[in-house]
Amino acid sequence: MITLRNIHKSFGQQSLFEGASLQINDGDRFVLVGPNGAGKSTLFKILLGEEESDSGEFSIRRGAVVGYLPQENAPVSEQSVLEMALSHHEDPDGRTTAKAKAILMGLGFKVPEFDKKVSELSGGWAMRVAMAKLLVQEPDLLLLDEPTNHLDIDSLFWFQKYLESYEGAVFLISHDRAFINHVCKAIVSVEEKTLRVYHGDYEFFQREREAAKERVISAWKRQQEEIAAMQDFIDRNRARVSTANRAQSMIKRLEKLERIELPPEAKTIKIRFPQPQRAGVRVLALKGVYKAYGEVKVYEGLDFELERGSRLAFVGHNGAGKSTLLKVLGGIIPFDSGERIVGHDVKVGYFSQHREGQLEPERTVLQEALSNDRMNAELMVRTVLGTFLFPGDSVHKRTKVLSGGEKSRLCLAKLLLDPPNVLLLDEPTTHLDMASVEALIQALLGFEGTVCCISHDLYFLNSIADHVVHIDHGRITVYPGDYEYFKRRYAQWREENPIATEVPVGHKKEKAAPAAAVAEDPKRKAKREEKLLGELEKLHAELESLATQLSDPEIYADYAKVQKIGEDMERVQSLIQEKEAALG
Repeated sequence: MITLRNIHKSFGQQSLFEGASLQINDGDRFVLVGPNGAGKSTLFKILLGEEESDSGEFSIRRGAVVGYLPQENAPVSEQSVLEMALSHHEDPDGRTTAKAKAILMGLGFKVPEFDKKVSELSGGWAMRVAMAKLLVQEPDLLLLDEPTNHLDIDSLFWFQKYLESYEGAVFLISHDRAFINHVCKAIVSVEEKTLRVYHGDYEFFQREREAAKERVISAWKRQQEEIAAMQDFIDRNRARVSTANRAQSMIKRLEKLERIELPPEAKTIKIRFPQPQRAGVRVLALKGVYKAYGEVKVYEGLDFELERGSRLAFVGHNGAGKSTLLKVLGGIIPFDSGERIVGHDVKVGYFSQHREGQLEPERTVLQEALSNDRMNAELMVRTVLGTFLFPGDSVHKRTKVLSGGEKSRLCLAKLLLDPPNVLLLDEPTTHLDMASVEALIQALLGFEGTVCCISHDLYFLNSIADHVVHIDHGRITVYPGDYEYFKRRYAQWREENPIATEVPVGHKKEKAAPAAAVAEDPKRKAKREEKLLGELEKLHAELESLATQLSDPEIYADYAKVQKIGEDMERVQSLIQEKEAALG
């Protein structure tokens, strides 16, 4: 479908590509990786026809449509959510409209929100509408720049499943390793100003790249030994009449020798953030908390405790109350009744992606990062800022000109340069690259305080969480272990409670499963999987039937019926996700 052959591209004195080639065919699933400034965005622009290469061949199949989702800055529109999702179709029929609604619900929208104006949405939700518009269009090639940044876990799982059956090609930039491994079949790596394709998951790519690096180093060492031996022969024999000719011949061989160059050292960032003051054993507690937004009740009689040193991941369906719980714990929003108890010597820090009013507009990035009581050395602060994608002179940019992503990264850096002893983090990996995510993980693992986080990045969650807090319909269950352990235990609970719609009432500490329960009997496992597959088949048939009903244009005269079908589709999609998670 698309061919890049021997592409060269430079900006001034900076050369990005020298002889880069790539073939993209129907059905390909690629992820583009490389350090910042390596040319990933430029390559996307070449594929979109927005940039021309200096030389080389770029060809695209006649009539092929390329769709692009930028990392942020979705267009503001006075159209409704549904109208914008359908805006590639001048006169959409009932089936196309039903498809758009199913996609919007998969991305987390409720049926009543279809008529809401896009201009009234937050930036993250507007990006979801832009994604829906792209998916309804069904271009031959999807170019996606950090598509998971504005998704929660539920919509992320739906999106992964959608891409599995997508007929076109997918080429994305992403820092989310779990998402990459689920969606992509090959890694396209920007290396030494060219493109190299690794067919496999991200871990395979890392192993192969490291092995290739070791081979080059070994070859370089052998060549250096050969060069040293040749130079020694030349030094010993060039002055002797009897061996001068041999020495001159050796000099010519040495001059013609094609030198092996060592690969550039990848920058590994290791940062140890300042340790906070030690708090008491119980850092925060909620007792009998009631919280509602208007008539929507979120929590009633909620009891919850945070202990010093724990690292918790908050998970649950979209709208379950994860962010609300984080904000109540942090004292960011009030609650209607109950009690919030702050432990001895506790200092709480809250991070949200939405940072309006948190930065002084006339300060530079460096000045803002230095504005705390820690008196951190400027060199250390600059190193941390580099980790969060503020290299070199970019630290002198004023905060008023920063993008939303840059402001978010700066606030996260500030929080970790002067850390409280309780960190409450809402989607902290958004807008970070892989190296920065890894640096953040290592910093949090070395952090001696308490961490609570919400994230759609499953690699991040599995790396830092020692407990998972599952939130469902205002009920909370705490699972010991990482997210993968939680998935297994929750799937087991759902199997044992097939008609349950909620987790057990109240805040309950879930006990670790005995070894016998983890090592499932093969016959029992096969029987369970057969049962789940049968249930999935029925659920998919029900979902198709509901979608068919929505494809009838006459049904839209009865809004209540449309809303009921939409809610049923949402319920069935949720059950499908649970069954698929149980299958592993």
